[in-house]
Amino acid sequence: MQTKWKKLAQVGVVACCLAFAASSAVAGGKWNKKWEKNHDFHKSENVIIMIPDGCDETVQTVARWYKGENLEVDTMQTGTVKVHMANSVIPGSAAAATAFATGHKTTVRFLGVGPRTEDLLTDFEPTAAPYAPVASVLEAAQRAGKATGIVSTSRVTHATPAAFASHVEDRGWDNDIMEHMVYNNIDVVFGGGARHLLSTDDEPYTTSFGATWEGKRTDGQNLMDVLEDRGYTFVDSKTQMQEVTSGKVWGLFDDSHMQPDMDRQYFAEHEPSLAEMVEKAIEILSQDPDGFLLMVEGSQVDWAGHNNDPIYMVTDFIAFDDAVKVANDFAEKNHRTTVLAYPDHNTGGMKIGHYETAMGYTETTIEDLVTPLKGMLTSANGVVAMMEDDSDEALIVSVNDNWNIELNDEDVKEIRDFEPSVGLSYALGRVVSKNHTVIGWSTHGHTGETVPLWMTGKQAPARVIDNTELAYIAADAIGVDLAKTTDDLYVDLSTVTASFDVDLEYDIIDVAGAQLPIGRDYMIKNGREIPLPGVTVYAPATGKVYVSKEAIRKLRRR
Repeated sequence: MQTKWKKLAQVGVVACCLAFAASSAVAGGKWNKKWEKNHDFHKSENVIIMIPDGCDETVQTVARWYKGENLEVDTMQTGTVKVHMANSVIPGSAAAATAFATGHKTTVRFLGVGPRTEDLLTDFEPTAAPYAPVASVLEAAQRAGKATGIVSTSRVTHATPAAFASHVEDRGWDNDIMEHMVYNNIDVVFGGGARHLLSTDDEPYTTSFGATWEGKRTDGQNLMDVLEDRGYTFVDSKTQMQEVTSGKVWGLFDDSHMQPDMDRQYFAEHEPSLAEMVEKAIEILSQDPDGFLLMVEGSQVDWAGHNNDPIYMVTDFIAFDDAVKVANDFAEKNHRTTVLAYPDHNTGGMKIGHYETAMGYTETTIEDLVTPLKGMLTSANGVVAMMEDDSDEALIVSVNDNWNIELNDEDVKEIRDFEPSVGLSYALGRVVSKNHTVIGWSTHGHTGETVPLWMTGKQAPARVIDNTELAYIAADAIGVDLAKTTDDLYVDLSTVTASFDVDLEYDIIDVAGAQLPIGRDYMIKNGREIPLPGVTVYAPATGKVYVSKEAIRKLRRR
């Protein structure tokens, strides 16, 4: 749904659970007041939501052994979280993030909208209409006057951050997601993905460190210019980020995804760490006297799990844990801050032990677990990137140089046998884990078991909760109402008037003599741009249009 902005310019311009999960504290998308009454939930000014995408307590355990000391999250552990989505017991990241951003479960790949109905889990009862937008806790915080921020190590348009700031039915629509994010007026955004700000019609962007980034937008918009017009500072390097001390800022440090934490020193020295981005985001957002909401994702723990790459997974989880410490350090100084941390699901099914170690598992030492990992200096992707060519010899040399492991002929054959189906880095992670470590894997995909909940600042539920409850815990902590925010921002326009036209050539809604650009936060009426809360949302699957109550009021004015 990416059309021609330049032509527009010419014109004039929950919880629901399965039957077995009926004990959830959320029912019908409303917060259970009984749960709140039984817990010490005085309101906070700030909430920091932190997601290490794609992990569970095994990763936490291996990271603890690797680091040789307790982790920050070890001091925070409370209950566990159910992760199923509307159409599968094993969730995708977009649906999982929608659940804890909005309090509603949805379908795989959906972001910030209700689930489709044709493939729901048995006994599942949706709490939102199909494809209809539902407000996130970030949007609710904005409505309460709070500053908001998003930090990730992926493209900021990736599934988890996107669920807090966009409403689309396919997580692959990066350009539409970026448009929603820009026009949703988030105060601080740090991560990757600059290519989705930039138009294919414009010259490539030259960074402060000499790289050039080409645009991916096909609608003619240059959203970097939009950010500048709206008073944002744009930065592309750690040095530039550190120089910003206040105001609204976007920092995108790669045209696509940022580097794994352990590979940054080799491939992207200009990039900040996750902890550094969180520290800067808190510094800026905490200047708002009304408080703030910050969402943080350690995105690449998940990718390491997909890759069956143990050192990538452990080091990116530790980088996430370092960022949690930054948040907790702030919360210790500002006692009206809640820190919520939890994975969205597990990925890869990492375990300490596998079939090759089964006969002697009771003799497994700390050294058996840690020593192979300590010798790994890059991710598997880094090993492959540093190969001189595609030959077996180059693979052996790079693994030896970067992982301190000597592959034998059987290792190489096994890697090459897997490579056609999963790719070289995936095959490398799988085979080296099996043959040279005590770490096992069950899949290259996601898994469906419960995940841990880590929390400080407020008393946390010491039980199994549904992931939709996390949205209400965050909303209640800062005193905002998700249902009311949805009612205020996303009215089905057909319930108000049948007299409107959807023009997908120009991505506008023509209604009552005005134009509402899809995905943006204003209307054009009588030749003027009139600002609106939230963005106008069009759902292609149903043909429905959703606008704010404020938009309806302004449409009715002569």
